[in-house]
Amino acid sequence: MTANPIRPTIPFDGQGKHHGFLRLPYSRNDSAWGSVMIPITVIANGQGPTALLTGGNHGDEYEGPIALQQLAWEIAPEQVSGRVIIVPYMNYPAFRAGTRVSPIDSVNLNRAFPGRPDGTVSQKIANYFNDVLTPMADIVLDFHSGGKTLDFLPYAAAHYLEDKDQQSKCVAAMKAFGAPYSMMMLEIDAVGMFDTAVEVQGKVFVTTELGGGGTASARTAEIAIRGAKNLLRHTGILTGQIEAGESTMLDMPGDECFHFAERDGLLHMLVDLGDPVTAGQPIAHIWAPDRTGVAPVEVRANRDGILAARHFLGLVQSGDCLAVIAVTQGLSE
Repeated sequence: MTANPIRPTIPFDGQGKHHGFLRLPYSRNDSAWGSVMIPITVIANGQGPTALLTGGNHGDEYEGPIALQQLAWEIAPEQVSGRVIIVPYMNYPAFRAGTRVSPIDSVNLNRAFPGRPDGTVSQKIANYFNDVLTPMADIVLDFHSGGKTLDFLPYAAAHYLEDKDQQSKCVAAMKAFGAPYSMMMLEIDAVGMFDTAVEVQGKVFVTTELGGGGTASARTAEIAIRGAKNLLRHTGILTGQIEAGESTMLDMPGDECFHFAERDGLLHMLVDLGDPVTAGQPIAHIWAPDRTGVAPVEVRANRDGILAARHFLGLVQSGDCLAVIAVTQGLSE
């Protein structure tokens, strides 16, 4: 069986704080024996659970990388009981390029799991996280936001799972994160996701969507930093008290929550994030991009709820996700 070529430059089982890299050999035109160097920090002290904290799964999402840089710099070993593995830029080539997918192989890392040890750069990264890092962890936090094309209400999320005991632990961790919104999610495309790979291994998993537009605000960065600390305190890994806050519970129960463009054009949103909507209500117009005097295409809400996500860019293409409507009543746990 082919072994994954990624090698850490720091120990995973050493005590104290270690900063280093996951080194992936990558021969290319400008560096014959070159490597992709993925930054990593391991903080360990005594006995206790292990948390794997990841950001930059998509390279144009920044709240996670900001929060994880802060934690890697700030947390001291004496504040820890157990181990924290921090990878701020999981998809390092995409992060450096500021793109959703890798500029090396055009692979979406979050659709590449469980990966291949003999595959492309992205597939090798996915395989290392799947086969090496995730098995070490008791809990995994993978930060996401909307990137350049989407904008979200800031929420932490857990998934509906067949194993209800595992689901309840994920929900408890999600609530401990303490984002302004907490979301139960049913993914429309879960195949190949890091989320699915982690959950299949029976781990506690929390993800987020914390804004978007290809940047991070002071508010969303602070939500990410506070939430990661809260999660570590919830597991008993980090000292201190959870910073409790109000969180509105949301549910994304099915495909009808998602709304897609059926033509190219100029996007005119008729509701803003957090606004209540009713089934059949117009939520967006798409104006013709090439002429005047033509009625817009009207997009109507599939269901009652609140606008939880929207397309960020002013121009849309047929097939783009325009809006996501979540519901506030009841969670099926």
